[in-house]
Amino acid sequence: MTQITRDHSPTDNLSRQNDRGLLAWLIGRQAFWVFVAAVLACLALSLMSDRFATGQNLFNVTRNFAFVGIIALGMTVVIITGGIDLSVGSVVVMSAMVTAVLMESGQPVLVGLAGAIAVSLLIGAINGVLVASLGMPPFVVTLGMLSVARSLAMVLSNNKMIFEFGPDHSLLLALGGGSLAGIPNPLIVLVVLALITWFALTWTRWGRRLYAIGGNEHAAILTGVPVKAIKISAYMFCSLCAGLTGFLETGWLGSVTTNLGQGMELAVIAAAVIGGAHLAGGIGSAFGAVVGAMLIEVIRNSLILLGISSFWQGAFVGSFIVIAVAFDRFRRHSNSE
Repeated sequence: MTQITRDHSPTDNLSRQNDRGLLAWLIGRQAFWVFVAAVLACLALSLMSDRFATGQNLFNVTRNFAFVGIIALGMTVVIITGGIDLSVGSVVVMSAMVTAVLMESGQPVLVGLAGAIAVSLLIGAINGVLVASLGMPPFVVTLGMLSVARSLAMVLSNNKMIFEFGPDHSLLLALGGGSLAGIPNPLIVLVVLALITWFALTWTRWGRRLYAIGGNEHAAILTGVPVKAIKISAYMFCSLCAGLTGFLETGWLGSVTTNLGQGMELAVIAAAVIGGAHLAGGIGSAFGAVVGAMLIEVIRNSLILLGISSFWQGAFVGSFIVIAVAFDRFRRHSNSE
């Protein structure tokens, strides 16, 4: 009997090589493994608790991680340049307070949103100028802004709670706490902003320059990259993300106090680092920021459902940061050998 063999065409071979290349690329991405961990955690919680997979709990989880995820997108952009922004929690409360004060005085919701965006961009520009133009360490600059912005929020509100938002009160509550087709509005904002950020980082000159600065700032300067302007824009984008979050959280909570956003910096930085952003700069992605925020919120929700004290949340988040950085250093060491 004659054995008939079939030769594979060059197209088939190229397709298999591309498939293997894509698989190897995914396996080598920290964000991919974080996504797998988040999915496995969701499956485990669905089996361990009959409350996790309920519609209301899933709605709460997705809405809550959206707030962290939105800011994590901006934080990732700053970390890619080799910087850090510790003031995002204070930008949240400052933008929320500006929104609340404007709307309490009778202004429409669009004016409140414009005010939140304007003040957040201003704070980001100040951070960026001090870091990029004056050469001050980003840790010191943004740590100082953390205190300044929260203090200004106290002055603006006379350190009181604001819970009346004028004629557009119900519209603001619907924007921050409502949903579209069962999907929380903050999650929709996160998805849209993540797609925009992904496109900007992947396909625009701005994104390429961000990675160039984080990879080797001196080389970027020699090749003509406007390093100062790009760095300033990165801090402005980060503050813009925090400002949008402040506006949305005002509508979700239905009130604003001066402790809003306090300690949020840790969760946001953790989301970015867990998602694969490298604190030395040059590495990070929009997808990583989103899945990092998702994993943190799933773990936080699991602690609540399993009856573990909320006091442990900070310990878990801090541990995740250390583990993520250690994993990245181990992976880099292995690849260099």
